[in-house]
Amino acid sequence: GLERGAKNQFSTFSDFITTINQKKEGTGNRSPPAQLIPNIKNVRDLPPICLDVRQKQRVSVETLPQQLKAPIPPEPSLPIRTKTVKDFQDDVEKAKSSGDWKAVHDFYSTSFDSFLEINAAFKKDANFPFNTIEDSGINAKFVNVVYDALLNTPQDVQKSVLKGIINGLLQEWKGPRTKDDLRAYCILLQNPQFSNTSTYVIYAHLLRQIAALTEADHHFLVHWSKKIAQRRFKQLVDRLLQFISLRLFPAKPEEFPPMMKCTWWIPSATKVLALFNAANSLSSPSIISYTDFYNSTLDHIDLMEEYHNWQCYGNSHRFSFCQYPFIISIAAKKVIIQRDSEQQMISIARQSLVDKVSRRQKPDMNMLFLNVKVRRTHLVSDSLDELARKRADLKKKLKVTFVGEAGLDMGGLTKEWFLLLIRQIFHPDYGMFTYHKDSHCHWFSSFKCDNYSEFRLVGALMGLAVYNSITLDIRFPPCCYKKLLSPPIVPCDHNTLVGICDVALEDLIQVMPELAHGLSELLAYEGNVEEDFYSTFQVFQEEFGVIKSYNLKPNGDKIPVTNQNRKEYVQLYVDFLLNKSIYKQFAAFYFGFHSVCASYALLLLRPEEVEILVCGSPELDMSALQRSTQYEGYQKTDLTIRYFWDVVLGFSLDLQKKLLHFATGSDRVPVGGMADLNFKISKSETSTDWLPVAHTCFNQLCLPPYKNKKELKQKLIIGISNAEGFGLE
Repeated sequence: GLERGAKNQFSTFSDFITTINQKKEGTGNRSPPAQLIPNIKNVRDLPPICLDVRQKQRVSVETLPQQLKAPIPPEPSLPIRTKTVKDFQDDVEKAKSSGDWKAVHDFYSTSFDSFLEINAAFKKDANFPFNTIEDSGINAKFVNVVYDALLNTPQDVQKSVLKGIINGLLQEWKGPRTKDDLRAYCILLQNPQFSNTSTYVIYAHLLRQIAALTEADHHFLVHWSKKIAQRRFKQLVDRLLQFISLRLFPAKPEEFPPMMKCTWWIPSATKVLALFNAANSLSSPSIISYTDFYNSTLDHIDLMEEYHNWQCYGNSHRFSFCQYPFIISIAAKKVIIQRDSEQQMISIARQSLVDKVSRRQKPDMNMLFLNVKVRRTHLVSDSLDELARKRADLKKKLKVTFVGEAGLDMGGLTKEWFLLLIRQIFHPDYGMFTYHKDSHCHWFSSFKCDNYSEFRLVGALMGLAVYNSITLDIRFPPCCYKKLLSPPIVPCDHNTLVGICDVALEDLIQVMPELAHGLSELLAYEGNVEEDFYSTFQVFQEEFGVIKSYNLKPNGDKIPVTNQNRKEYVQLYVDFLLNKSIYKQFAAFYFGFHSVCASYALLLLRPEEVEILVCGSPELDMSALQRSTQYEGYQKTDLTIRYFWDVVLGFSLDLQKKLLHFATGSDRVPVGGMADLNFKISKSETSTDWLPVAHTCFNQLCLPPYKNKKELKQKLIIGISNAEGFGLE
C-alpha cells in the first residue's frame, strides 16, 4: 500500500495525474466520458483497510447513542470562498454560450483540491464548527447544483475534479478524523462521476477510507445521511449496489485490477452501504423501501457457501454477505432457508434410515416424509395429534392423507389441508383469533384457557408452509412477525421470555386503529387530562361476558392519568394489548413456528420478509401471470383465452386480487413471483351458462368456452365476487 507522507512523495500518482491531463480531448467533450482514467490498474494501493471494516455485528451497523461524541480534533482554518449558487450558475451559463470554461474549471479544480477546500466551498458557515449529528453544515443545495452540472462540463474539468479527489485521499492521516473530514467524505460520496466504471479505483479507495472510520465517525455519517433528499439518497444506494455487482460480475474484466489484488473492494462498499441502511432504518418513515437495498446479482453467487462461511466464522474478519442481510433479496433468502431445511430434512431422513437398518428392519420410503393422516370430520384435533406425535419429523417433506379417501398427495392434498385448517381455526366462532374489520387483520384472543396447544399448531402450520413453499391466506399485522423474531433463535433458558418486542402506538394502529386513534387524542389533549378523563393506570377487558380489570403497573387503579404521565400510560397500555395480555397464546404460537423453522437462517430475515415467506407478496403482475400460465384443452391463441386476458388485464386491482384468491386460495404472490403459482386454465366442457370453477388446491381455473368477451367478463366477475370462503373445490 501507499506510504503516508506529504503529497510530493507520491511520484507514481504525480505521473499518473500528468498522464490524465496530457490526454487529448475527443470530440463531443461535454458528454460524460466513457473512460475518464486510463491505465487505472497502475495506481498504487492506499493504506490497507482497517479490521473493523468487516462488520462486528450481524445487522447493518451499530449506531451509537446520541450522547456519545468522538474526540473533536481542532478544525483547521478554512479559506474564505464567497461563490454562491447563483454565481456558479451564471459562470456555467456564460461558459456554455462563450465556450470559455476557465472560470468553471478554476472553481472545480480549486474546490475539490483537498478536504479543506471542499469544506471552504460547501460548508454553510466557515466559522461555525457544526459538530453535532443534527446538522452536517453542508450546503446541500450548492453541492447538488455543482454535481448536476459536472457531467455536462468538458472532460478536462471532470478530470480536474478526480485529480483533486486523489490528492485529498492521499493526504497524510493525522489521528482522528475531524468533522471537516467527515463532511468532505459525505460530499465526495455524492459525486456522480463514480457511476462510471473508469473511476472505480478512486471510488474504491474513497469507500475504503470511509469504511475504516471509527464507529463514532460512522455515527455522524449515518445521521447526516438521513438529511439527504430521497432521490439522491437512492442514487447513492444504487451506485454502491452497481459497484458491488460489477466487481462480482464485470462486463469487461480488463477494466479492473485482478480480484486477488482488491479483495477489499466489496467489503468496503458493503460496509458503506450498511451506513445508508442504518440511516434509512433510523428514519421514520424510511427514506426508501428496504427492498431498494437488495442486490439481485447476489442471487447468482453460491449463497450456501456464503451461509456456511457465516455459520462457521460468524462475524469474524472473514467477510460474508450474510453479515449484511439487508443486501440479500427475499428470493435469495428463501433459497438459503429452503436449502438449509432440505439439508436438515435429508440429515433426519438419513438417520431414520440408518436406525432402521441397524435394527434389521425393512426400510420404508414413507419414513422419508412427514406423513399426516387426518379425518375431515376431526381436522384440527387429528392434526394436533399427528404433529405432536411426529415432532422429530417436522423438517421432512410433508405429505397429507385424508382417511378413507384414495389418492396420492402430489401437492394438492397438502395445500387443501392447509386451506381447510386455516379456514376452520380462523373462523370467528372458533374463538382463537379476533378479526378486526377496521384493520382487516386477525389478532390473538386474550381469553384465558387451560390448553394453548392449538396456538402452537398455528405456529407449526406457518413454519411448515415456509418449508413446503405453501402460501397461506393469513392476515396478521406486521408486529406479529416482529414478535415472531423476538428472539430469532429459541433461547436455551426456558425461563427467557419469548415473543416480547418493543411496541409503539404505530403498531397498535395496524391492529386496532380506532383505539389507537383515541390514545393519540389523549396524547394531544390540551386540557386537564386528570380532571377531564378521570382515568387510572387500570384497564378493562371483557372475557366470556365478564368484565375483568388489569393494572398496568403496581397499584395502577390508584394512580390517575395526568398530563405528565399520559405518555407512560399509553406505552404501558399498548404493551399490555400487544404483549402481556396474550403472552401465553403467542408463546405457544412462537414455539410452534420455531419447532419447524429453527434455523440460523432466520437471523437473515426482517419481520416483513417473514410475512412475505408465509403469506406471499401483495404486489401483483398479471402480465407475468399471463406469460407463465399453462393451458389444458385450450391454446394461448384461442379466442376464449384472448378474451380472458383482455378482461383480466383491464380489471381493477381489487378484481385482480379476487380472481387470484378465487383460483389459488390467496390474493398474494409467492416469493418466486407469478411463475411459482403454476397457474393453469382448463377448458370446461359444461354449458356456457355456467360460471367458472376453481380448484384452489391445484391453482386451476376451469373456464367454459364463452362466445364473446362481454359474456366472459360478466360470468367471471360474478364467479370471483360471490365465491364463499376459499372458493375451495
